[in-house]
Amino acid sequence: MPKSAEMEKRLNPRAKISKMLRVRPSDPNDEHFEELPVSTNVSRHGIYFHSNRSDYEKGKRLFITFPFTFAQDPMACEYLAEVVRVDKLTHERVGVAVRLLMTV
Repeated sequence: MPKSAEMEKRLNPRAKISKMLRVRPSDPNDEHFEELPVSTNVSRHGIYFHSNRSDYEKGKRLFITFPFTFAQDPMACEYLAEVVRVDKLTHERVGVAVRLLMTV
């Protein structure tokens, strides 16, 4: 069966939205970092973004603030999220797909 004819597994459609987000580890035992990538696409329950960090792995829990413009933005929402996929891209970059689990 050709790839284009394969069944779509996604429950929610994706929208190509480029907005900055803030990513931080949720586990206090993980090394602390704060990253401000830009989303590649989003859905009702997930976000996909590119990163230079090599330590993302499936199952890792994160705090995601989306959209992120400044620290005290009343429109921003913080989520607990879980990495569901990490894609190897070119030039030591990765694509990270996260599922939004709940608002914090």
